[in-house]
Amino acid sequence: MFEIRAATVADAAIIIAHRRAMFLDMGRPDDVDMETMKRNFEPWVTRMIGEGKYLAWITEDGGRPIASASLLILDWPPNTHDPAGEHRGYVLNVFVDPEYRRRGLARALIERCMDEAHRRRIRTVALHSSDMGRALYEALGFSATQEMQHVEPSGE
Repeated sequence: MFEIRAATVADAAIIIAHRRAMFLDMGRPDDVDMETMKRNFEPWVTRMIGEGKYLAWITEDGGRPIASASLLILDWPPNTHDPAGEHRGYVLNVFVDPEYRRRGLARALIERCMDEAHRRRIRTVALHSSDMGRALYEALGFSATQEMQHVEPSGE
């Protein structure tokens, strides 16, 4: 029987491991940048969970963490999508162990994220999707946007 529970600061290592596995699944190399990201992500996620800005849920099978997803609460100015709101949600680090995929676990976790956003009256929730996750997110009401991005080259 699968159980979903809210993550705590004590779960930072699970979140980090799932984040790394998610990036590897998307074809990112397990290189120096991955190691640097892991090293810097740990204190950040620990602090953000403690501040209540990073909310995560973990699915367990007999106590074994097999899936997780997170909702980051961002300060965001009022805009045309939410003219009275001051926050935006961002879903990130969605991961399901390969042997447990296609069982609705990611959907259940995303629904937890969306329920929490709704509870907080956050009207805009964004995410970046892998090709594998796109159909699920569209089925849950997400749509593609015109976002563009510029990333400075790493100085390391």
